[in-house]
Amino acid sequence: QVRNDLGPSAWQLVTAGTYQFLGSLARVAFFYEMGKPKALVIGGQFSGTFTARDLKKHFHVTVVDCKEYFEYTPGVLRAYVKPCHLDALTFTLQPVLERSMGVKFIWGEVMSLNGDKKCAEIKPMFADTTDVVSYDYCIICSGCNFGPFKPMGESLWFPTVHVEERKISDWPHIDERFIEGRRRHVLEEFHKLKDLNSKKAQILIVGAGFIGVEWITELQHFFPKLKLTIMDALPQCLGPLPAKAAAYCSKYMQKHGIKEFYNLKYNAKDPNFYPSINLPGGPDKEYVCIGVKASNYFMPKETLSEKGPGGGGWILMDM
Repeated sequence: QVRNDLGPSAWQLVTAGTYQFLGSLARVAFFYEMGKPKALVIGGQFSGTFTARDLKKHFHVTVVDCKEYFEYTPGVLRAYVKPCHLDALTFTLQPVLERSMGVKFIWGEVMSLNGDKKCAEIKPMFADTTDVVSYDYCIICSGCNFGPFKPMGESLWFPTVHVEERKISDWPHIDERFIEGRRRHVLEEFHKLKDLNSKKAQILIVGAGFIGVEWITELQHFFPKLKLTIMDALPQCLGPLPAKAAAYCSKYMQKHGIKEFYNLKYNAKDPNFYPSINLPGGPDKEYVCIGVKASNYFMPKETLSEKGPGGGGWILMDM
C-alpha cells in the first residue's frame, strides 16, 4: 500500500535510505564490538557463570573450565545415595554459555597465568599442546577443593579434573572431566555404600559442620543398617551456626542412633583415638568433611599465600 502511494521512484529512495541506515548501524555495532575489552573467566561454576552473564554486554567474555559440565555442589551428597539425582544437579556448559548466554566457552585447563603479558596458557581438552589466550581483564572463579589431607585436595564432593591431580587420584580409572565419568564415579560409590550397608559396617564422619551432618543423615536415611559415628573438634555440631540449629540437628541424630563425639581432635595415628570414640578396631570406612584446600595451581607463586587453610596457596589481595 505504501509503495502504491509513493510511486516506484519514491519507494526506491525509501528502500535505499533504509539500507544506508542499516549499513551505518551495522558499522557502528561492528566498531562497538571491536572496541569492547576482553574478559577471561577461569571457572564455569557458580561465580564464573554469574560473572559471564553480568559482563557479556560490555566485554568479550571467554569462560574456561576443566570439565564439560556445571555441577550444583551443595546437592552432590544426595547424588551418592540416590544416583538419579545427579541429573537434577548438572548440565553441559557449552550449550548454555555459547547458545543461551552468548559468551565463548573453552573446555580445557589453565596451566599458567601471566599477569604482565595479560595472557593465559590453556590446554584444550582434546589437544596435546597448549594455546595462549590474551585478555584485558581476568576473573578467577576456580573455587577450592575439600580434601585437606590429600596432596591436591581430592574428595568425593568435587570432581577430580586437574591434570596433575588425576596422576595421584584415588580413582584414576575415572575421568570426571566428562559428565559420564562423574556419573560413573557416583554409581561406583553408591554400590560401595550398598555393600557396606549389607555388612552393617561402622562408618566414621570426621567433621560435624554442615557437610558432615548432612552426609551422615543422608547415609542414615538411605542406608539404615550402617552404624554411624560423627566427631568434631568443636564443642557441638554446626559450630558457626546458631545454637538452636545445632541442638535441633543433634537431637535428630540422637533419635536416629547416630553417635556423636565433640571436643575431640581427629588423629588416626594415635592408638587411643579410635577407642575414645567407641571404635576400638577402627571404622570400616571414613569420610573426611573438614576444611578446604586452595585450587589455584595455575597462579604465579608470588601471588599465593604461604599459609592459610589447607597449607596455604590462596590468592593474596591488594598486593
